[in-house]
Amino acid sequence: MEEKKNGRPHSITWNDRKAGNVTGVTDVLSFDENSVVLQTEQGTLTVKGRDLHIGRLMLDQGEVEMEGCMDSLTYSGASPAKKGSLARRLFR
Repeated sequence: MEEKKNGRPHSITWNDRKAGNVTGVTDVLSFDENSVVLQTEQGTLTVKGRDLHIGRLMLDQGEVEMEGCMDSLTYSGASPAKKGSLARRLFR
């Protein structure tokens, strides 16, 4: 069975734990030099590390470029199955 994809494609590219690119980003929820929390097409992604910096943010294209020493990547929450606001989903 073929999986149907909605929204932007989501990918992560990280080079030598020093610089990376994340696509499919819909929002930056929080960031500091030790963690960056991104809302993506596949759920909430937390990047933990040291000296993390957002080099380029292009939310209209769904891309974030980061620099710093990455220690871990963690997804939380389920992949968003339905699009739209909570109110719209409740009052269909």
